Amino acid sequence: MITYRIAEAAEVLAVSDDTVRRWVDAGRIPSRRTDGRTTVTGPDLADLAEQLVESGELAERDRTHAGRVSARNRMSGIVTRVKRDTVMAQVEMICGPYRVVSLMSSDAADELGLEPGVRAIASVKSTNVVVEVPQ
Repeated sequence: MITYRIAEAAEVLAVSDDTVRRWVDAGRIPSRRTDGRTTVTGPDLADLAEQLVESGELAERDRTHAGRVSARNRMSGIVTRVKRDTVMAQVEMICGPYRVVSLMSSDAADELGLEPGVRAIASVKSTNVVVEVPQ
């Protein structure tokens, strides 16, 4: 199972280390001591990220720290849910205050090791996005 140190969890959520420590102390996120360090599991961190987005507590953050790629819309976040069938996978992420959903092949999701709690970067590259509501 994927685990995050306090500093890593804070980076994923774009909050301070102290904020994560307060949440741990308050029991808002389960933790455990591993080799003298406090850690949280990826699925628990993913659950907290979903709660923070729903409550509006997660603030927008800088998304420019990724490597060099032509896509400009890159959002670092955490996988919160993966729904697979034999051909396709629906991957949901929390990226700052945003929920991002990606459809990909199940093989691709498996190769990337995508599961709740995994850190990932959503890259959005599109020339045109149109949303319509029928009359």
